[in-house]
Amino acid sequence: MSESIDDTLDTVGPRLKHLRLHRDLTLTQLAVETDISSSTLSRLEAGLRRPTLEQLLPLARYYGVTIDSLVDAPRTADPRVDLRPMAVGDGSVVIPLTRRPGGIQAYKFVLPAGSDDVIPELRSHEGHDWAYVLNGTLRLVLGDQDLLLQAGEAAEFDTRTPHWFGATSSGPVEYLSLFGRHGQRAHVRTTTATQE
Repeated sequence: MSESIDDTLDTVGPRLKHLRLHRDLTLTQLAVETDISSSTLSRLEAGLRRPTLEQLLPLARYYGVTIDSLVDAPRTADPRVDLRPMAVGDGSVVIPLTRRPGGIQAYKFVLPAGSDDVIPELRSHEGHDWAYVLNGTLRLVLGDQDLLLQAGEAAEFDTRTPHWFGATSSGPVEYLSLFGRHGQRAHVRTTTATQE
């Protein structure tokens, strides 16, 4: 095997682990969903076992990503991102806008109309999130704050603060999210350079 193939295969494990942790899944939960044993999944993530096509197919299908993105296949001259939406059980749709695991990830979320009296289940995890509302009203519960963000508004916060996103009864909401797992923050330029 050439060195470049070895290097490529060595990066699969961290990508798989990142995808699983980003979805707050245990190895046992993932094993049930993919019919791959948790010990095999653990060895794949640790780089102690080379992935086979029979393992990559169900993992790519479950995560809603391409096999190319799992193995970091070389890009073609076409720079377009594969915008395959992933349906979530509650009727929401998540569209990944970045292809590479690690670093800051970008997503578009489309949430169906919600209920104003829903009791949110707040979650916290390592990372930093930045959300920008495209259409509709986004309800963001952040610690003890209950915020309604309108189109054109953004929020940025440390995801160790318990939080929850949802739509209101006024209709569906679409928003963009930039997420960095290890405290990475979105860098927003607030001033423009003046031309001389």
